Amino acid sequence: MKALVLNAENKTASVQEIPKLQPGPGEALIRVAAIGLNPVDALYTFHPLGATGRTVGSDFAGVVVEVAPDIAKDVHPGQRVAGFLQGACSANERPGAFAEFVVCPADLLWRVPDHMSLAHASAISLCALTAAQALFYRLGLPAPFDYPSSSSQQASNTNQSKDEITVFIYGASASVGLYAAQLVRRSSEATGTRIRLIGAASTARFPLLRAAPYSHDALVDYRDPAWPARVRALSVGGKGIDYALDCISEGTTVQTVCGTLNPTSGRMAVVRSRAARAWSVDGELSTEPIYGAVWEGLGVDVQYHHGIVVPASEGARKFAGAFYRWLESGNGGEAKVLAAPVRVMPGGLEKVVPDGFAVLGGGPVRERGSVQDRTEAWMAPISAEKLVYEIEGGE
Repeated sequence: MKALVLNAENKTASVQEIPKLQPGPGEALIRVAAIGLNPVDALYTFHPLGATGRTVGSDFAGVVVEVAPDIAKDVHPGQRVAGFLQGACSANERPGAFAEFVVCPADLLWRVPDHMSLAHASAISLCALTAAQALFYRLGLPAPFDYPSSSSQQASNTNQSKDEITVFIYGASASVGLYAAQLVRRSSEATGTRIRLIGAASTARFPLLRAAPYSHDALVDYRDPAWPARVRALSVGGKGIDYALDCISEGTTVQTVCGTLNPTSGRMAVVRSRAARAWSVDGELSTEPIYGAVWEGLGVDVQYHHGIVVPASEGARKFAGAFYRWLESGNGGEAKVLAAPVRVMPGGLEKVVPDGFAVLGGGPVRERGSVQDRTEAWMAPISAEKLVYEIEGGE
């Protein structure tokens, strides 16, 4: 089969022929129809953590072709499914998604609704789980589904007793932010909690973010130096934010978002760690941000360079499974979440590195821009979109 394989020494990846995979215990073999690109895929290709020979890529969607004998009958050949793998995003040996076939633990797959294309489904798994982990599993916002939670998680959430709460999403037009807004709305609908949703983004994205399914109550321009004060003023009672999610988590964003919190009960989550030096602060923060990698959902140890290890978490694995079961429960009707807007890129696997990764870049969000000397429409700067490649013969 063809796969996009890492060359760590040359800091790139290329399409190669590798042996076709076979499902192990608890796994399903999927013929890939579409792959969704995430910034981490490009980052860890251009700045490798893994060794040469790793298949890169995280998000995929396709059709089940084979299952291990120990898998329950609710996963079977012919099903349209989506999921995510870790690709070359750690120093551990992990399988990747950018290939003609992948194997994935069956409990981390979700069935794609009939009315949703596999191209759109490939844009959901990783970013939607990132948002769900941050909002529900880490911050304690009431979830629209049941999952095993620790007593410390339940006891730490003092905001649930309020008549109305405020949630703030910085980077609201980023893919994680788009899914976070939808999950906030699902939380309010399922639990009856009144939630005021505020987002920070560029003004060009305000019409998108005001409309369903995101339905922000208020928006601020992240380029406006006065936005933190505006956010505090827009919060319920002007008391500050109850739950904040910083979807950028670079440079000074964490410190600035932290300054919008309710000083007595506000909590915030970040998507990048301080240990990895993605962000720094001058002095002390009023509240320590909560960080956790989406890879925790795989239930395995994740090792980075510099001795950073994210330990295996049985709770995070169970949460991921519960989230995907809820996600697929809309299979017969309205989808639980809608895919973020996608840009279907031409060329298949061979064009992922020269085109897709070039658009994403291999550095911070603030440094992304146009690709020099490329004038094709699909090479335009990316904003409020996911890049998707369709794999020939996958569906």
